[in-house]
Amino acid sequence: MLFIKNLLNLLSIFFLVPGIAYSQNPGETEVWPPDPKLLTPGSNPQAPPSDAIVLLDGKDLTNWSDLKQNPAQWTLENGVMTVAKGKGDIKTKQGFGSCQLHVEWRSPAEVSGSGQNRGNSGIFLMGRYEVQVLDNYNNRTYSNGQAGSIYKQHIPLVNACRPRGMADL
Repeated sequence: MLFIKNLLNLLSIFFLVPGIAYSQNPGETEVWPPDPKLLTPGSNPQAPPSDAIVLLDGKDLTNWSDLKQNPAQWTLENGVMTVAKGKGDIKTKQGFGSCQLHVEWRSPAEVSGSGQNRGNSGIFLMGRYEVQVLDNYNNRTYSNGQAGSIYKQHIPLVNACRPRGMADL
């Protein structure tokens, strides 16, 4: 008797579920507003997409400050921002939460050291996470500490480093 009761319960589930699925009205499950914003890619491979907030335009450091809100004291030459020894960390003036991050960097042609002691820097997100910036082209270090990792938390899918000092192709 218990077997037949369980079988009937199981059969009722099979017949009930399709009835529920087909009873939904399209107006109850489809959400139309708001319209998603249309994004367009850049006009050329170097141009940012239409929704990008460009923090470094190669002309000035107006979007950056030191940690005490003073103007950033790093150098900007030929469109390249470079850390100035002894001037400390810098940060964006604008705060960000959820974002897509596009970063390009180049290690100097001449570096010394190995592992974490070679061209080591980072991009701190929300004061909590660090995207590792490191010269690890032919420079082995721990996987969750190499370039592109979320430092000591997530391993990047590839080692995308180019040789030191290499200009864009």
